[in-house]
Amino acid sequence: MKDLREDRDAWSMANCSIAKALEIVGNRTAMLIMREALFGTRRFDDFARRVGIGEPAAAARLKELTAAGLLERVPYQEPGQRTRYAYQLTQKGRDFRAVIVALRQWGDTWAADEAGPPVVVRHENCGAPVHAVLRCDNGHDVQPGESFIDAGPGLIRVAADSPDSSGG
Repeated sequence: MKDLREDRDAWSMANCSIAKALEIVGNRTAMLIMREALFGTRRFDDFARRVGIGEPAAAARLKELTAAGLLERVPYQEPGQRTRYAYQLTQKGRDFRAVIVALRQWGDTWAADEAGPPVVVRHENCGAPVHAVLRCDNGHDVQPGESFIDAGPGLIRVAADSPDSSGG
């Protein structure tokens, strides 16, 4: 099978899924808000405090993540108080869990203090640590060097002399 990387100058990154994902969650506060949402944080004040950002920054990121469909606002009311809104993950937001697990796993290996990682996510049924793995649709774990790049339905081909042929 031919690896698409062999003809790298013939395809454009104009429809790059990584670039599009980074447009949504490509800043530190967005990633940390998603971490907190996946850890169960729901209230505005808790997001701001746990992420360590001011209210304007928290409001802006929560608004962006809600507009992107990762979070949704749901009303709640404490007795004798006005209606307020909490944030909960949508299916799109829950699907982001694999990204957070992979990033945490990389950070545990390459960026944690000498004492080790601050948290360990464990499987509820057996207690073993949870890791991100690459697996093909047929259920095989994929090791480095055991994959190739193939054209997807959204690939945009370009002329070799096009400004977008650099792959950036």
